[in-house]
Amino acid sequence: MEQKHFEVIIVGGSYSGLSAAMSLGRSLRQVLIIDSGLPCNRQTPHSHNFITQDGERPAIISAKAKLQVDIYKTVQFYNGLAVQVIKTENGFEITTESGNTFTSRKILFATGVRDLLPEIKGFKDCWGISVLHCPYCHGYEVKNERTAIIANGEMGYEYAKLISNWTKDLRLCTNGKSELTSGQMQILKNHGVSILEDEIKSLEHNDGYVSNIVFKNGEKIEVKAIYARPPFEQHCKFPQDLGCEISEQGYLKVDSMQKTTVLGIFGSGDATTQMRSVALAVSSGSFAGAVINKELIDEDFL
Repeated sequence: MEQKHFEVIIVGGSYSGLSAAMSLGRSLRQVLIIDSGLPCNRQTPHSHNFITQDGERPAIISAKAKLQVDIYKTVQFYNGLAVQVIKTENGFEITTESGNTFTSRKILFATGVRDLLPEIKGFKDCWGISVLHCPYCHGYEVKNERTAIIANGEMGYEYAKLISNWTKDLRLCTNGKSELTSGQMQILKNHGVSILEDEIKSLEHNDGYVSNIVFKNGEKIEVKAIYARPPFEQHCKFPQDLGCEISEQGYLKVDSMQKTTVLGIFGSGDATTQMRSVALAVSSGSFAGAVINKELIDEDFL
């Protein structure tokens, strides 16, 4: 790749990054997408709640998107890992693991988040397959099934309320002493939600499809699906290194125009919102691309 300077560099080439690249490519912008090829939903067999793509494999959606973006010849792809990003007088400079250096006027981080999965045997194998994060993405496929939630306290209470819309065969596993209030516990019991406080040892499964939750006391319960919201961290630390603010919830702080708190730096996709879905990642990326293009236009008219 001979070209070294671009108008926009997009770090993260999954759904949001590709969507932004299409907006920018159609705006005739010189764009570089840097991506290491490890999307967070690579283990998930099907994507849902995305009109025209409902039920499609995530990898197929991504591959199709990349082919369509590749039509725009001002957009280039770099398969690799960025290891350093610095602010320069005229924009930004990115260095990759292979030692390549690229510069740009604007930068978009569409880098997502990294889930910090609990040390429960089998959890990682089932994550995104039968251990689920979002009922809007996957709840219909396990509707009315025997389901568990791994959560505690306020989040466990609210999560149980939410999931009860998809199934009434529901139990809340607090994985240790319950932190719910007595009032919350009573309300859940009134709605048929069992509360189990035993610590979890492992998940029994077949190729990622859970069959039983095994507790440390030796007991087990049969389930077809589990919901969990493990803690997470930003997949990429560069925005913070550059001075971008992170919200109290851990997301890259952006305004209504997908702008971070640092001039010239934008964010989109899962890194910026708790609403993690392919459809919303695509939407925020498309909008970010349009905003970046308009900002470049405004600067060139000064």
